[in-house]
Amino acid sequence: MMRRGLAAVASLLLGSVIAQGAEDAKLRSEAAAALRKATAYFREQVATEGGYLWRYSHDLKIREGEGKADDRTVWLEPPGTPAVGMAFLQAYWDTGDPYYLDAALAAGDCLVRGQLRSGGWADSITFDPAKRPNHAYRVDAPAPGRSQRDTTTLDDNKTQSALRLLMHLDATLGFKNQTIHEAALYALNALLKAQFPNGAWPQQFSKPPDPNAHPVLPASYPDSWSRTFPNVRYAGFYTFNDNTIGDVAEVMGLAVQIYRDERCWQALERVGDFILRAQMPDPQPAWAQQYDLQMHPAWARKFEPPAITAGESQGVIEILFYLYQKTGRRPYLEAADRAIQYLRESQLPDGRLARFYELKTNCPLYFTKDYVLTYCDRDTPTHYAFKTGNRLDALEKRYRQMVSLPASALGPQPYERPKSSTRPAAAQVRRVLDSLDDQGRWVESGRLRYQDDPDVTDRIIDCRTFINNCRTLSSYLATESP
Repeated sequence: MMRRGLAAVASLLLGSVIAQGAEDAKLRSEAAAALRKATAYFREQVATEGGYLWRYSHDLKIREGEGKADDRTVWLEPPGTPAVGMAFLQAYWDTGDPYYLDAALAAGDCLVRGQLRSGGWADSITFDPAKRPNHAYRVDAPAPGRSQRDTTTLDDNKTQSALRLLMHLDATLGFKNQTIHEAALYALNALLKAQFPNGAWPQQFSKPPDPNAHPVLPASYPDSWSRTFPNVRYAGFYTFNDNTIGDVAEVMGLAVQIYRDERCWQALERVGDFILRAQMPDPQPAWAQQYDLQMHPAWARKFEPPAITAGESQGVIEILFYLYQKTGRRPYLEAADRAIQYLRESQLPDGRLARFYELKTNCPLYFTKDYVLTYCDRDTPTHYAFKTGNRLDALEKRYRQMVSLPASALGPQPYERPKSSTRPAAAQVRRVLDSLDDQGRWVESGRLRYQDDPDVTDRIIDCRTFINNCRTLSSYLATESP
């Protein structure tokens, strides 16, 4: 009797495993078909010369990046062209299907056609023949006697995300695609030349800095600073804002892995030296958004005063962890620990952190809607976060992990293609599949943000949604069932 009972249980378990396997195989088949269909729609209907914007009306008649755009323009800042290209490339890595590599390569070729002679990229790329001569695109012939825009921007991960895609493509293609290879190295060399003597990078550049104009100094508090906006040009300052320096540091770390270029390793060490130098002295051992050439915290826009900034400082701490993993240099962890403890002492009553803390006094700073500097948070503009999230618990946990890393986990590591390690739940995959329409679109409720005229759009195609859904499907295809 017991044997018959055990046999019955075993039979039930076997049947369950078989049924689960069949269900998984069916879902994998549907996921593969949906990923291919969605990619085909984006490549054939949405793309402009292989590139992308941010959002589109569902009929593709109205388009925008960080502003209105036409059908001859593509965007750089994620979730624009480089981010969509990386989603395609990840799909290729996950599935091995060359169709996705072709899609990623089309995005890469688009970036090549928008690369500036200064080395990087601007906010957008135009393919309008009447407008292209206004830009110093490297692939186009110079236009003698015509003023051409040739400013590389590192703001908001534009040039960095483009270069990362090109470098990953270069490695994936075995360095055999000369067009991609040359563009990647051209941009990388420009970034190396644009690094300041102290190891920082600016928000924008058109040519390498003059070393004589940029002395290497430690950060310090100015004797005084203007409480009203001086309207100075800040694009050439040493900039942490929007993770500018952190994104370039990660580019250099990736370049070390892919190209084994000693210059990139030296640049990575110099940026670490800059971060240590830029940490303010007591009583505020954290960082400012940007520093002038005397290494004083400086004004940027009219709502970004000289101050210690909690948002950027938390980002700098993450850069320090990244640099520690790459180099094993303990001063990076010591600097991070000091900053975490200072920020803990600076928490607001509601547990958040102020975006800006006044130099020396550590009083939270805000602006009124008329952009007058104040200590009061009751009348702030709504377009900018003057209070920021508190990530200190997570950062402290990460710090403890860093401290306990074995020596074998520190230092330069061989290049490996990023892998999708987390298998999405079947229910999550099913939601993605069910939301894909017959044309291969993920259409959602939403509005376009930058249209001047009354806009009746209520159904949109969002590149961020496309990227997230593609990653869900390709991750499911990449990983085995438990």
